[in-house]
Amino acid sequence: MDVNSYAYHHPTPWDAKFEPASLPDMLARTTARDPQAPFLHFLGRTYDYAAIHEEAKRFAAGLIAHGIVPGDRVGLFLPNVPIYASAYYGAMLAGAIVVNFSPLYTVDELAWQVADSGTRLLVTVDVPELYGTAAQVLDQSDLETLVVGSLAEMLPWYKKLALKTLGRSKVANVGWKDDIRAFSAMLANPAHAEFPAIDVENGIALLQYTGGTTGRPKGAMLGHSQLSMNAQQVAGLNPFGTLEEEVFMGALPFFHVFANTALLNHAMVTGASIAMVPRFDAGQVLDTIQKYKTTGFPGVPTMFQALLDHPKMAKTDVTSIKVCISGGAPMPAPLHNKFEEVTGVRVVEGYGLTESSGVVSANPYTGVRKKGTIGQLVMGTEVIFLDKEDPTKLAAEGEPGELAVHGPQIMRGYWNRPETDADTFVTRDGKRYLRTGDVAVMDKDGFLEIVDRIKDMIAVGGFKVFPSQVEDVLLENEAVKEVLVIGQPHDYLGECPYAYVVLQPDAEASAEELKAWLNKRVGKHERVEKVILRDDLPKTMIGKLDRKALRAEVCC
Repeated sequence: MDVNSYAYHHPTPWDAKFEPASLPDMLARTTARDPQAPFLHFLGRTYDYAAIHEEAKRFAAGLIAHGIVPGDRVGLFLPNVPIYASAYYGAMLAGAIVVNFSPLYTVDELAWQVADSGTRLLVTVDVPELYGTAAQVLDQSDLETLVVGSLAEMLPWYKKLALKTLGRSKVANVGWKDDIRAFSAMLANPAHAEFPAIDVENGIALLQYTGGTTGRPKGAMLGHSQLSMNAQQVAGLNPFGTLEEEVFMGALPFFHVFANTALLNHAMVTGASIAMVPRFDAGQVLDTIQKYKTTGFPGVPTMFQALLDHPKMAKTDVTSIKVCISGGAPMPAPLHNKFEEVTGVRVVEGYGLTESSGVVSANPYTGVRKKGTIGQLVMGTEVIFLDKEDPTKLAAEGEPGELAVHGPQIMRGYWNRPETDADTFVTRDGKRYLRTGDVAVMDKDGFLEIVDRIKDMIAVGGFKVFPSQVEDVLLENEAVKEVLVIGQPHDYLGECPYAYVVLQPDAEASAEELKAWLNKRVGKHERVEKVILRDDLPKTMIGKLDRKALRAEVCC
């Protein structure tokens, strides 16, 4: 559908022009505007833009002195800590390609991604679990150097003292040697060193690995232009006119593409600040919201559920928050409604992928929105809908089809996997579109709705069943807290749906009762063969329900 055929409700025009730039250049510009403006609030200590910019330049100089050259890969194996920002922008300033690693990785997972990306130098922190994992990988792989930051040095003096005197078990005993260096030592070089020119249009800034929904994760190659443009697209969604005054709640992990763009880079390009926590803890997040009067909260549905479930919720003043942005997974309607009812804060849903630098669409922060949709396209973004059976054709007008996206934020391709381009992209009318694998439809007002994942569809006797539609019906039952529906083999039908359910606390519904309740409300081919009650369901590293992990666990 032509974007000019419907009313566009975002405050910035769809055809607004954004400037591609390198992220280090954008950090320098933001710092020059107001060097003393706060950038990161971390456990009681505030880092202004000048401090992070200076540290980034010194880290870049340290990398160059250590032999890192443009195109080398520098990995970040970090929780949400201030040196993440310094190392992220500093590595890019040195011409290196940043590789994000989840701090939840096992030794094998970390070693595999180090090898696949060709990471030469890895930055971590002296938390025992992280350092221990990274040190093992250093010994077992081609990784050349491990750089270790001190958590104590990032804290206010009183917390630093407490950690050093009372929390020794929380600090790793680092075995310093030639290939294990202190982060502080990397900052010893002068910040005015000569830095290589950055190729904004063609250079790669970041390897962001996918969640591995189709086997091994793949590294999406994101350039400076893609990352900077997507950060500006997200900034263009803000209608409040107070960008530099915003304080974002930094609960999402920076290593994830959602937080990387919608939180870290978004704040940086606008001059906003982030009140960050090392990892998501509902009580700590509520304390942080109240202390720093956060104005925006990007999160995933399970975070908002955890806040509602926490006893501090009723006593916490959240009125400073103007909007919550939910992404990563569809937000169940009961949760959406209850969170808004309890907090009085508007929640808007958006959509994006690793391969799109993070954000493709969002519901407007004010005014018109449509719950249950992923909103309207962000500025400069176009979509087409491909036939679900034959992606060389377009879906019929108004019919669900595979969503394919074109825009300045779309990745260049997958690292060292050029053979995947044919299945990843489709070209129409001279434009290259990213195939998302998501089945979607757009209404007459330009709002997109995700129907399901193509690979998640269940083939029931010749009919296609979308598990998310069955899940949505089951979530209408007040006894149900979480649900995943997957296909299981069936002798006659080929496949049939099974529902795996977590009940609300104190709910007493039986599996048979839920099955009977559900099957009265869905089509004949959508009826579940079985409901299985569980204490929990598998989740991804950011708290998204993990259908792939469940399928691997229970399927034959």
